[in-house]
Amino acid sequence: MNKPRCVTKWSLVVACGAWATGIVTAIHLHDKTPTVCYCFIITITITLVFLWGGGANASKHEDIGIYELNNGHFSIKCTNWGAAIISVLLPDKNGEFTDVVLGYDSVKTYENDTTYFGSVVGRVANRIGGAQFTLNGTHYKLDANENQNMLHGGHRGFSDVVWKVLKHKKDGENPRITFTYHSFDGEEGFPGDLKVMVTYSLVGKYKLSVKMEAKPTNKATPVNLAQHTYWNLGGHNSGDILSEKIQIFGSHITPTNDQLIPTGEIVSVKDTPYDFLKPSVIKSKIKDLPTGYDINYALDGEKGEKMKVAAIVWDKKSKRSMKLTTDAPGVQFYTGNYVKDVKGKGGYVYEAHAGLCLETQGFPNAVNQPNFPSQIVNPGQTYKHHMLFAFSLDD
Repeated sequence: MNKPRCVTKWSLVVACGAWATGIVTAIHLHDKTPTVCYCFIITITITLVFLWGGGANASKHEDIGIYELNNGHFSIKCTNWGAAIISVLLPDKNGEFTDVVLGYDSVKTYENDTTYFGSVVGRVANRIGGAQFTLNGTHYKLDANENQNMLHGGHRGFSDVVWKVLKHKKDGENPRITFTYHSFDGEEGFPGDLKVMVTYSLVGKYKLSVKMEAKPTNKATPVNLAQHTYWNLGGHNSGDILSEKIQIFGSHITPTNDQLIPTGEIVSVKDTPYDFLKPSVIKSKIKDLPTGYDINYALDGEKGEKMKVAAIVWDKKSKRSMKLTTDAPGVQFYTGNYVKDVKGKGGYVYEAHAGLCLETQGFPNAVNQPNFPSQIVNPGQTYKHHMLFAFSLDD
């Protein structure tokens, strides 16, 4: 799921508007009235404040960094731009370490990324049909960034903001990092202030834990956060993922229309290319689809079960495998269908199917589908989402 290129430096937009106002005011300075002079001074002051401070929640290069977690067995790197995972180094069958996630060499490149490489997406992940919904009698019109729909929180979703680093423990036992973000009332059209926290931690020998929390402070709001890393267990520069084997523990999907908006149905995967209840090589079934996979699976599991297996992926050549468990009701299986000519790490050029995403989540467009599990969180409540990636080497 790719996003359109957009300007995320809203401070520059405000600054340009302020300068324009200043210029217009300057034209009329011959009036010499105190009011006009004061307006001109205030305008210039506002402009300088925005340029110096970067604007509310705006990007500031000096505040964007790279943070490593290393437990001696494997390591990951993150950035506070979009709270993104930018590297995961894992050993293969020969003990050689390879980066198994798609990404870029430079953090600055992530600011203009259109693929959501490694990012946390929200306030509401996936798509909202018509970029609108009604909650408690109030109609909310959102920022449409994919035709007339909203994708991954709009032009300036959580993947396109600078997060604060609350805690960072680089190594030792249970290395971890916690990012926080304050989403303001009206951001991309969503109601209410929302305090968000994401923690990455290395637990056990080869396990990556991702825990997300969000607390609305003054209004009810939909919340659906997802982690958008593109995985290629053969290595980020090893080609496509079509030869990898996958098992998805979901016997139903939420089918979509031609704009990838769920119709509201929940249908069985039986006798369809979406049936991965038994481990299958991706290319054995993807040939029956126009472009590839980009669909939400309703995960199986006992009612009330806290953590359930969402998917397992195997790479035959490297012998690496990845098991994903989660407490979310769904998982989006996406095969990087729209990745094209993207210059990534080491100059390697990523093409379609260079990586796969397994985005555990609430069901897409749930705000407009009353039969889907609700994503509404009220003040005093806490949204929680946990996923655990367990890596191993198969014999």
